[in-house]
Amino acid sequence: MRLYSTDQGIAREDREGELSLLDLPFDELGALLRGPGVVAARSARVVRRVALGEVRVLAPVRRPGKVLIVGLNYRSHADEALEWLAATGRGPVRIPEEPNFQVVAGSAVIAPSEPIVLPAVAAAEVDYEGEVAAVIGRTAAAVAAADAGKYLAGLTVVNDVSARDVQRRAMSGDPTASIGVSKSFDTFKPLGPCLVTGDEFAEPFDLRIRTRVNGELRQDDRTSSLIHRLPELISFLSRYQTLEPGDVICTGSPRGAGVFSDRFLRPGDLVEVEVEGIGSLRSGVAAA
Repeated sequence: MRLYSTDQGIAREDREGELSLLDLPFDELGALLRGPGVVAARSARVVRRVALGEVRVLAPVRRPGKVLIVGLNYRSHADEALEWLAATGRGPVRIPEEPNFQVVAGSAVIAPSEPIVLPAVAAAEVDYEGEVAAVIGRTAAAVAAADAGKYLAGLTVVNDVSARDVQRRAMSGDPTASIGVSKSFDTFKPLGPCLVTGDEFAEPFDLRIRTRVNGELRQDDRTSSLIHRLPELISFLSRYQTLEPGDVICTGSPRGAGVFSDRFLRPGDLVEVEVEGIGSLRSGVAAA
């Protein structure tokens, strides 16, 4: 089931390119997940049907309680980090044996139609990372990996935008910076365009993910390359913090981030993140 948050309410895509606006007392999917859950959208009465282009698509979850970022979770990305560090003499990096994660602000989430805004205080090294995002559907605390699927509402697409200069300062021990802050600026988490419910995917899921900047292919991999799979991530993260309906887990990004080639985002750029079976997330870039 493909679900959308729109400016006209929650919608279900029953036919390709056509949305069924649903009779639900919620204005976006985050509220639905905190209420009866996605099951209510399956049987909801259809108010009317519209073409996808006739509504404004919002982020599936407009204000997640928290967004959890998993780092170095594709082998290709870990390899490029090792190569870059060796080439620049910045020292070794250890591929984490357990998931490495940061918690960032839910206020960074924006709709597919909104631009990534380069913050005035850190505009020089803003970077993209295309990722598959998992959205939590039920409260999860210390759950087993074998049961993790019960807590998944579905998958969507996210661009994990970062201010690399702030991130680098944090990694070098600067107490005035943090990795979480580098990823929490307003507009730094474009999310969408839709939520595809978890029952549409067989685990272990194997989806192609590609990122283009101004039409140039920068990232191209498959989720089968994830070091830590989604059930493991949900289980691991739920041991540290209770995961709540609407929380978003960014599962990691493959090789090709701009930091490793000094190609950062500039005003006027267009970033497209496409995930097989989910859709394409397109975001322009603007100056503050």
